[in-house]
Amino acid sequence: MNLQDFPRVRLGHWPTPLEPMKGLARRLGGTDRLYIKRDDCTGLATGGSKTRKLEFLVGEAKRLGADTLLTQGAVQSNHVRQTAAAAAFMGWACEAILEERVPNAPAEYNESGNVLLDHLFGIPLHRVPAGTAMDAALDALALKLREQGRKPYVIPGGGSNALGSLGYVDCVLELQRQCDAMGLRKPHLVHATGSAGTQAGLVAGIHALGLDWPVTGIGVRAPREAQETRVYELALRVLGLLGVAQPLPRERVVADDRFIGGGYGIPTDSMIEAVTMLARTEGILADPVYTGKGLAGLLEMIRTGRFKPDEDVIFVHTGGSAGLFGYGPTFASVAA
Repeated sequence: MNLQDFPRVRLGHWPTPLEPMKGLARRLGGTDRLYIKRDDCTGLATGGSKTRKLEFLVGEAKRLGADTLLTQGAVQSNHVRQTAAAAAFMGWACEAILEERVPNAPAEYNESGNVLLDHLFGIPLHRVPAGTAMDAALDALALKLREQGRKPYVIPGGGSNALGSLGYVDCVLELQRQCDAMGLRKPHLVHATGSAGTQAGLVAGIHALGLDWPVTGIGVRAPREAQETRVYELALRVLGLLGVAQPLPRERVVADDRFIGGGYGIPTDSMIEAVTMLARTEGILADPVYTGKGLAGLLEMIRTGRFKPDEDVIFVHTGGSAGLFGYGPTFASVAA
């Protein structure tokens, strides 16, 4: 497995830290071998998981002579924010289509948080209603830009195609070195799973290296069967890129859909508890859409004895704290 074969542009700060969460472990009990992979510290526009994916996607865009990055996401998209920052770094233009997925969203959701940063990076935002065929909308906008003489490179939502998912194959390599140095054995990885690229990359990287690390994705949008199918199919495409022929067992892909609540981006009590607990025990910020619900799943796994006392557990923090500013009223109840 050689990632050097793929064009890449360095956008992040590597390696991101792997740290113990002693305060959270003390609060919860049940395990004292709890760690956090700080991909909220990737360094690109407040950080997050998309930086890893964008390094490979921007590398390919550069190879193809692009002058514009074009992508899509929800209104409070962490991916759009980081794509806009990557384009600024490259000296390119960027445009994004934002889907209004969250019904009855407050003014803060529509104008603060990631949206404010999108404006700061100076990118045009095209808002569309929930249920829009986003891939078709991207293709139409790309055609329009090409007719204007521009050279757009289209990045799917979340940067979650096989090329982008290589970023989390690289994360596995990074984690392997860190776990070896820290004496962690067969860690169980837990993270929020949405557009599927993070989980597909982790699963593919672990499989390609012949490791036996369990991965549990905590879903933020799709039902379990649909999410697992999407992750599995994408992981197979990643393995194809890597030239790995060894079959991937379907059971290696696990997504838990019990923490989605009312839907994508809609707050839950368990998310509020998890975000608040992490902030007050570790001084680390999670977000309401992804990592907060992922953490809620992790807390439930610990409380119900899912892990053995000597089992190493790593929460992969995929970033997103900028989105907190779009959810101010949600956290009013936790004010001291």
